[in-house]
Amino acid sequence: MPPCSAYTLAMFRTQIQLTEEQLSKLRRAAHAQGVSLAEIVRRCIDRAVEEEIPGRRDDYARADRVVGLFQDREGAPDVSARHDDYLEQAIE
Repeated sequence: MPPCSAYTLAMFRTQIQLTEEQLSKLRRAAHAQGVSLAEIVRRCIDRAVEEEIPGRRDDYARADRVVGLFQDREGAPDVSARHDDYLEQAIE
């Protein structure tokens, strides 16, 4: 997520209505992450909009269907779990 300063170029004030529970959750998240309530709201919006991009869910679903279908040429059974380790070995 971009830091708050990424938003300072053009900020627009708006008003929203939240339930008491939603506001409480946002406040707890802001406190836990050490950021403002407004920053937490911006982050949530960014995440939600990204997830709603047409086709994004289909892309993830399609990717999930192929996980584990292919075997490593050298027979390693744990490539999906240890891909970073194997990549590091390959580029050394």
